[in-house]
Amino acid sequence: MKAFLHSKHNSFYTVGISYKKADAGVRGQFSMDEETVVNLLRQAKSSGIEGLMVISTCNRTELFGFAQHPFQLIQLLCGNSNGTVEQFQSIGYVYKNYEAIHHMFKVGAGLDSQILGDFEIIGQLKQSFIRSKKEELTNPFLERLCNSVIQASKRIKTETEISSGATSVAFASVQYILSRVPEVSKKNILLFGTGKIGRNTCENLVKHTRNNHIVLINRTREKAERIAGKFNLIVKEYAQLQEEIRDTDVLIVATGATHPTVNRELIHTTKPLLILDLSIPKNVDDDVKSMDNVTLVHLDQLSKMTDDTLKRREKFIPKAKEIIEEVEEDFKSWLETRKFAPTIKALKKKLKTLKDSEIEFQRKKLSDFNNEHAEILTNRIIQKITTQFANHLKECPDSSDESIELIKKVFQLETTK
Repeated sequence: MKAFLHSKHNSFYTVGISYKKADAGVRGQFSMDEETVVNLLRQAKSSGIEGLMVISTCNRTELFGFAQHPFQLIQLLCGNSNGTVEQFQSIGYVYKNYEAIHHMFKVGAGLDSQILGDFEIIGQLKQSFIRSKKEELTNPFLERLCNSVIQASKRIKTETEISSGATSVAFASVQYILSRVPEVSKKNILLFGTGKIGRNTCENLVKHTRNNHIVLINRTREKAERIAGKFNLIVKEYAQLQEEIRDTDVLIVATGATHPTVNRELIHTTKPLLILDLSIPKNVDDDVKSMDNVTLVHLDQLSKMTDDTLKRREKFIPKAKEIIEEVEEDFKSWLETRKFAPTIKALKKKLKTLKDSEIEFQRKKLSDFNNEHAEILTNRIIQKITTQFANHLKECPDSSDESIELIKKVFQLETTK
């Protein structure tokens, strides 16, 4: 694979941690906000890395990029989060070249999500590319790879039912509430936080609970009012949080803060209180568990919920894998083309030099020499020759490296990346 990367010493890697081996607490240590990710990208660029994307979600934190050694990326990850290299060594993963490519396809297709068929990740991948492009850390490889992953994701959505019904943690939280809280339409529900999960939870709450007195609180009131207007919710001031918690039956926390925003000191109620923490890192302090009337549930527990819908989606995994394989093969074919493109370009240039020299010689030698006809004829021959070489390299990928070296040797070519 090295032949079509920027440097013969570079490889394409994915390094990261996910829900599979890291619990919510550990994932919280490796999570990064927008500002931190941008700083990471700038550090990477200053250190000579030429292509890098970063995603940090409630389920995973991953770096996709080029490096001489994966430890360069691991250092960037640990140096910009609260995670340590020792932790990464026990729960992290590293994929290289084609394995790294395949991993991104699986992630984008929702096959690697906590809830099978959760396609929110594809939007996060898009945003990751846009952010890296703004920092001038993308290249044709990353752009083509992202577009291919998006294409596979769209096809899986339209050609299978793997994403039928709601698939997010937000939906799972509402399912949990419906199954645990009797007469939920009459209960007081308080939503604290208006991040993406918070917005999705709003929509699911309104749709499935038929509760018309859901209260929304956010540190920035304007953000809360925008969402409240869309879903017809009640907005209260951040200063009223403690008061509202006293009156609520269900508290949903989705603040996206880097430390707990709700703890035992905020809770002054004697009636049963269900708290759902949909944040990474955790935004509800574990000290609330010691309160007899409080039940605390984190998104990891919600993600493990299995219902008939999720089981039905599993039937479509083989079809989804077929689609991934097809799109991935197209991407690999494009890579192989890029692999030998510099050689074909150099060959065409060499043949043109030989042609120009010969035409000049014949023009001086022959009095009735037709320069225009000679140009047309020789250009067509050069095109046919280079096409023949290109077709051979496409049809024999296993021996393409040897063929490229032979062509370079025979025609004494100098190629540029």
